[in-house]
Amino acid sequence: MKHHRTTILIADDHEVVRNGIRAYLETISDFHVVGEASSGEEALEMVSDLIPDIVLLDLIMPGIDGIETTRRIRQISPRTKVVVLTSYHEDVHIFPALKAGAISYILKDMKMEKLVEALHRAMEGEVTLHPRVAARVLQNIRGEGGEEQPLFTDLTDRETDVLKLIANGLTNSQIAEKLIISENTVKGHVSNILSKLHLADRTQVAVYAWQQGIVNRNSLNNDQI
Repeated sequence: MKHHRTTILIADDHEVVRNGIRAYLETISDFHVVGEASSGEEALEMVSDLIPDIVLLDLIMPGIDGIETTRRIRQISPRTKVVVLTSYHEDVHIFPALKAGAISYILKDMKMEKLVEALHRAMEGEVTLHPRVAARVLQNIRGEGGEEQPLFTDLTDRETDVLKLIANGLTNSQIAEKLIISENTVKGHVSNILSKLHLADRTQVAVYAWQQGIVNRNSLNNDQI
């Protein structure tokens, strides 16, 4: 019986990074690099065509960002594991990426041997977090970090307006009409809200707004802006 080799797609906008990772992974007998992508859009096209076992994904790329790319990969191919490999370890990147469906979050200062270990673990359905990332996740779970006020206090007044309207079920076009701004501007506000609140989608935004008391039944469908 022929041994199955783990198929891997490398998505990073830096060619030298892709080449270096590919050269190393191709020395591992049970790995097979099936392609390289330099943008989120290209990664999504290749995932649709190749259905790789793993996508090794940078978060900051031209076009669609890594978080949205992760979310769409999981929609296109639920069996594909997304392993984030990036230089960024701030909360604004970590939590949205994990909530979007990434199984692991590792940093580019990791040794190649540890990268290989993370890829093997991903195929077993096991999570790998870089120590700095794991520390932030634990602090968040424990409520540590010195933040006494809820995260929505970090939102601008306009983002809070958009948050309330999302919670009341309005679409981007309806929000744009109500606030007299462009739909692209609304999309920008929504993206900022997701990042600041460490949420993955609009449904989570709505649930968060209700849980935090930003909206309530008495204000439902009434003017809140």
